[in-house]
Amino acid sequence: MRIHHHWTGIAPAHRGASVAMGNFDGVHLGHQRVIALAAEAAAPLGIVTFEPHPREFFAPAAPAFRLMNAEARTHRLEKLGVAEIYELPFDAALAGMEAEAFVAEVLVAGLGVRHVTVGADFCFGKGRKGTVETLRREGARLGFGVTIADLVAAEGAEISSTAIRQALSEGRPRDAARMLGHWHRIEGPVRDGDKRGRDLGYPTANMALDGLHLPKLGIYAVKVDVLTGPHAGTYDGAASLGIRPMFEVPHPTLETHLLDFTGRLYGEHLSVALVEYLRPEMTFDGLAALVAQMDADCARARRILAAL
Repeated sequence: MRIHHHWTGIAPAHRGASVAMGNFDGVHLGHQRVIALAAEAAAPLGIVTFEPHPREFFAPAAPAFRLMNAEARTHRLEKLGVAEIYELPFDAALAGMEAEAFVAEVLVAGLGVRHVTVGADFCFGKGRKGTVETLRREGARLGFGVTIADLVAAEGAEISSTAIRQALSEGRPRDAARMLGHWHRIEGPVRDGDKRGRDLGYPTANMALDGLHLPKLGIYAVKVDVLTGPHAGTYDGAASLGIRPMFEVPHPTLETHLLDFTGRLYGEHLSVALVEYLRPEMTFDGLAALVAQMDADCARARRILAAL
């Protein structure tokens, strides 16, 4: 898989894909349907997406909302067989480009697309004036195919990134997973922490949550993929997502304890899947009570993960 960060200067061998186009935040079942239809239309399979997310560009001070960062999105798309990712820089120039100009300059002249697939609610171009009908019209005029994917529903409700965020905010990761088609994952490097967990007998891998939508704060049963280093593999774990009220951590972090694991993970990349919400954050009458609760949390997480 190749990642291109602009629509210009792309070698001929990497142009001419059948592309699915969208933001693909979460790569949920609706997104997967769009991608599958693009794969059916022609080969090779490509993705046209944007970085930063347009919502981040237009409202940089708004609360973090993304379900996954660009790296996690790339990992998920790779699993779907994507050969070319065109991760276009969403800046003032792209935001101000009229829909017809975007089709002609980016999709045709730049990427040389053979086919474009989008969801039925897709809008693009300056002021979001471009619609699926615009895309159909320009495709017929400029010589590429267009497929419009119907919106996907689950249990009678439309699947959307918004609905997935709500499920996560309410501590319902299994409901989120049903809409995603996979566990909701938080990915990134392990950073140095204050090592309190190690001193308590529960060493943790600490990860930042910058720019991501915050699931409900609390303790989770998790599955952990260690993606790099000598300990690469999949592990069961229990994780604390929050501010650790006993220790007054100023910003929420994800601190994951891998069950039955010994080793150092600093600097390695992890992918932590939220499986089940166990309880909210709490304060305790001393460290002994905290450790007793951590014992109980890990035992419960072990039972839940063993039953998957």
